[in-house]
Amino acid sequence: MEGEGRVSWMKYGPLVSLFVVFFAVWFRSPHDAVLDDRLDTVLSSLLRAEGKVGMDNVARPKVAVGFGGCVDLIVDGITLLNKIGLPPTDQPLHHNYIENEVQLAESFAYFFAPGAAAERFMLNDTLFSELVDAARDIPGNRWAVGGNAPVMAGRMATEGCDILLGGSFSPDFTDVLSEHITVAGNIVEEPDIHLILEYPAGASWGNYTSRRANRYIVHSDDHNPYLDSMEDFAEKLQDFNPDLMVVGGLQMMDNFPFQAGERDALFSRLSALLSSSSPTIGVHFEMASFVEESIMEDLLHYVIPHADSLGMNEQELPNLLSLLKGSNITVLSDPNPRVATVLDQMREVYRIVNHRSANVSGERDARGAPSKPLTRLHVHTLAFQAMIVTRGSQWKNTMSATAKASLTANRHVCGSDDIDPSKARLIMDDSFSVSRTEGSQRIPLQETRPVSCWDEDNYEICVAPVLVCTEVYQTAGGGDNISAAGLVLQI
Repeated sequence: MEGEGRVSWMKYGPLVSLFVVFFAVWFRSPHDAVLDDRLDTVLSSLLRAEGKVGMDNVARPKVAVGFGGCVDLIVDGITLLNKIGLPPTDQPLHHNYIENEVQLAESFAYFFAPGAAAERFMLNDTLFSELVDAARDIPGNRWAVGGNAPVMAGRMATEGCDILLGGSFSPDFTDVLSEHITVAGNIVEEPDIHLILEYPAGASWGNYTSRRANRYIVHSDDHNPYLDSMEDFAEKLQDFNPDLMVVGGLQMMDNFPFQAGERDALFSRLSALLSSSSPTIGVHFEMASFVEESIMEDLLHYVIPHADSLGMNEQELPNLLSLLKGSNITVLSDPNPRVATVLDQMREVYRIVNHRSANVSGERDARGAPSKPLTRLHVHTLAFQAMIVTRGSQWKNTMSATAKASLTANRHVCGSDDIDPSKARLIMDDSFSVSRTEGSQRIPLQETRPVSCWDEDNYEICVAPVLVCTEVYQTAGGGDNISAAGLVLQI
């Protein structure tokens, strides 16, 4: 009888499935149907905007990307903390670096509840090794190529660029890189490991519940803070003749225990490299989670004056702006800011940086090299992408690039090149103000033309909604993939 029952089910199973689908569609609420249709329209419109600029029959752009890299060990953060027996703290606190389990718990809780991305150096090698060992045993853990530079390089190679990558890697690491990536740097036996504690929206740890999916990263790097690939990278740069140079990974130097004068010397060498490049080569600097005020000051003196383009997220934007205005670092900001708030902050960053570079006497960096004007600013948030691009600058295809950045956010976080509207939602408002200033224009989100672009002063602004992934595969590396994809169409 048992076997006969299985045969009957196999015989009528497809018919039953068909009825299930039929009734699901039949009884779907009109509201759900409207939302589904809206997402489909927004997706097809974004794909159309992205596709207006193709890479076919065009010579592969050359991009030089530095510095460093690592191997990411990705695990569920709550599972790892429970595995090592770390109880939830009742005191969320910010720490510049991590020395013990108490600080780890306090720091994790500080960023976990609002769902803000964070990255911290772990001064305690023993504790870091214990965390890595525990993470290795967690079912479902994943290993991946990590670090700002390799992740951006990988995305840009996938999108049709030839890459010169500055970093010191193990042979196993370089073996998994794209054939379109040439490595400049030393060979190391063991790559640095970054431990990525991922968590979904609504995850719980003690009394804390995360407002959005994100990650908390800890590392104990030995190679990356020293930018030890810079010399080889500079030598190969001459023959490579890039169309664009991308700089990232400098947060590895944040709170690292350098000897006196070491970090200044490294920044001085980096400044020399950037200032010696041809003025026709665009330079993009990708921001990250910086918490040490002195290193932010170094960035303002040694790096940002040479950058035509800046990329950052909703946490890094107010952090940079605060420092530019002479205030203290902003460690934690609203993880879900409104469009008007972000646009006002972007305008201020654009204005202040360009005011510094356009002084009558000519703003100069710490080495006396002239500054470049900032002509591109890209901010990526969970809900939307926003770009400011100077009219008449070398950056092109801003509308399509903003659309591509938006689509890449979903593709990376969902872990699929094909975007499934049933696994996405729009959280950007149906309309947004272009500024917090009273009486500012409101722009409606048009499903058939979801990328909104307009002119102001000497620049163009574009804003695109993100189809936020609801079945998160990975948040780590999201900003790097998004920034890289947006840049590809603008070279």
